[in-house]
Amino acid sequence: MPADRIRHVALSSVTLPLNNPVSDAKVLTGRQKPMTEIAFLFAEIATHDGHRGTGFGYSKRAGGPAQYAHAKEVAEGLLGEDPSDIGRVYDKLLWAGASVGRSGVATQALAAIDVALWDLKARRAGLPLAKLLGSYRDDVRTYNTSGGFLHAPIEEVKEKASASLEAGIGGIKIKVGQPDTRADLRRLAAVREHIGDDVPLMVDANQQWDRATALRFGRAVEELGLVWIEEPLDAYDAEGHARLAEALDTPIATGEMLSSVAEHVRLIEARAADVIQPDAPRVGGITSFLRLATLADHAGLDLAPHFAMEIHLHLAAAYPREPWVEHFEWLDPLFEERLETRGGRMVVPDRPGLGFTLSEQCRRWTVARVEYGQA
Repeated sequence: MPADRIRHVALSSVTLPLNNPVSDAKVLTGRQKPMTEIAFLFAEIATHDGHRGTGFGYSKRAGGPAQYAHAKEVAEGLLGEDPSDIGRVYDKLLWAGASVGRSGVATQALAAIDVALWDLKARRAGLPLAKLLGSYRDDVRTYNTSGGFLHAPIEEVKEKASASLEAGIGGIKIKVGQPDTRADLRRLAAVREHIGDDVPLMVDANQQWDRATALRFGRAVEELGLVWIEEPLDAYDAEGHARLAEALDTPIATGEMLSSVAEHVRLIEARAADVIQPDAPRVGGITSFLRLATLADHAGLDLAPHFAMEIHLHLAAAYPREPWVEHFEWLDPLFEERLETRGGRMVVPDRPGLGFTLSEQCRRWTVARVEYGQA
């Protein structure tokens, strides 16, 4: 029986506006402006036998147009390929654009395509992606981040924390990393008092501390029983993160800003994290994420993928160790379906593939689109 072949590929650049400007420590320290929108790259792939898959990647602030431009240059190479050969196809596209490297935009541009191929494969099998990969669980611990940004007054942070818990989300993460660490400590203490000692609580400094500040903060909050301290240092300071992980009882989490498996290998080898936080769209897609997950499990690391819960729920469900998934409702307008949370966990949908279809609103937010092959 001849293999099915890819007959059509569509790429769409979509701009998602945020309801309110969002600020974390990078804004308060003057390194970035408040975030007002997110750029998405969607890939839709169809085969001669009528199978379809949809995937996406994203960029916050700058980078979205670059991802779209790079993907346009290599996507035509998908035509005529067997969609089952995801690893080989990924390498083909990667090397087609290798002149600009094999990380950063070069791999992020391929993420949407790679995710679409995995979505197609699972849909063709009639299975949720987690089941295709070999899941360990049907639901995953989840925590909310979107209510804990630094632009929000503390009373609003507390209200949103309560709303998240009432909606079945299990943990709360708030942003820290302000120029005045004492302000961070006051906000953190207020949230801990509000939600109680039994609710899992995490903090995220978004790379804004030096080593001394991170160590002092870590020692000051040991008694609060945090699940982790996230990105206390520059994302590439593996040695500094390793020193913190050794010095503190509170686990150290990092990895979301790294854009290749190779960069994560350095973290793992340095023992720079207790919790590794890869982002499938940033490392190049599901193919790269799975390679990384095998290394992380071998090293005994916990897993908490960054953002994009629509993808990461499936990948976390297939990780051997009990993971966490980050809850963000920001992407809801892009899709027709919603994910369910109950009892502190996010439920893997029983729909085939990722389990999502693009909304009409997503189509309206499209700013550029290109197609290859036979529609």
